[in-house]
Amino acid sequence: MKVRALILSVLLLSGCSREFVEKIYDVDYTTTNRFAKNLAPLPGQFTKDEAALDSLINSFSGQVKRHWGDNDSLIASKRQYVKYTDGYQSRAHVDFERGVVIVETVAKTDPTRHLKDAIATTLLTPDDPAGVDLYSDSAIDLHGKPFLYGQILDQEGKPIEWSWRANRFADYLIDAKLQKRSERFHQVYYVEIPMVADHVNQRGYKYASIVRDASRRYGIAEDLIYAIIKTESSFNPYAVSHANAYGLMQVVPNTAGADVFKLVKNKSGKPTPAYLFDPAKNIDTGTAYFYLLKTRYLKAVNDPLSLHYSMISAYNGGTGGVLNTFHRDRQRAMNDLNRLQPNQVYWALTNKHPKAEARRYLQKVTRFQKEFNQGKI
Repeated sequence: MKVRALILSVLLLSGCSREFVEKIYDVDYTTTNRFAKNLAPLPGQFTKDEAALDSLINSFSGQVKRHWGDNDSLIASKRQYVKYTDGYQSRAHVDFERGVVIVETVAKTDPTRHLKDAIATTLLTPDDPAGVDLYSDSAIDLHGKPFLYGQILDQEGKPIEWSWRANRFADYLIDAKLQKRSERFHQVYYVEIPMVADHVNQRGYKYASIVRDASRRYGIAEDLIYAIIKTESSFNPYAVSHANAYGLMQVVPNTAGADVFKLVKNKSGKPTPAYLFDPAKNIDTGTAYFYLLKTRYLKAVNDPLSLHYSMISAYNGGTGGVLNTFHRDRQRAMNDLNRLQPNQVYWALTNKHPKAEARRYLQKVTRFQKEFNQGKI
């Protein structure tokens, strides 16, 4: 019996002063593909046996490599949507960092027909991670408004929602934009489709009411929630990572997810990937974890802005990482933190935090939060 993993793929304190360090650096957070070996199973879909899980992912990776080769294999990550179809002969690759959609085929017979079908499928893929299995070549049920609606415009500058327009645009792309490249064992036919300049905002607008509701529910500012989502996933609801994190706010089921279930929801267990791929549930869970950081794990931080910086850092590197920045003894660390001014806390967390990723993370989130308040997000 074929076993298949169906991965269901789709700013603190409003009253505090806006204090930011101006020298903030841009950081590449593109995820590696190591996440695949740690991917959490969905209940009832395959056994919890790690060997079975590894076998499953290795089988998928093997199919990809068999058709595309070791050097041309791609797997979905936080900011890279990758979906194979057509017996692994065709794939869609949405690069949210570069703002480009690349549709490709390695079909040896009538490649332009295969490419046209892949383009149309990509343009019409629904805005519903529940209908897209990123870890097989299964077909996509094309119903509802497309995920890329408004983020790509056709040759007439029109958004694409219907099959006739998608197919017509596919014909245009093949006639005017077709490219080829040779790999070691195959030839790739492909087109590159630029996304609109404000594609990040196009995705972000869709979640405005969800963010607003979560902000009111947990007392966490909207600008922070938006900044975290942009940092974590660039508003990609299909996002997955090597750390077993899922969805828009990249929630890890075993840690933040389990804490929210137990301490906020009064529920046992932990959220499944299916739960976290739902944008409303994901944003609710991620924001609820910020509520726990604010009211439980970091409640002893006295200054609101110092708390703000500490919460952001802890979302990425854990509460322990924040405290270890100041001292190994937790009580001493909290006392030392509270003796500092907010700008000193920021400096410490971006220069002395034990993890380099957490240091960069605080810089990036505060920059995005500032951009949100300037109307740039």
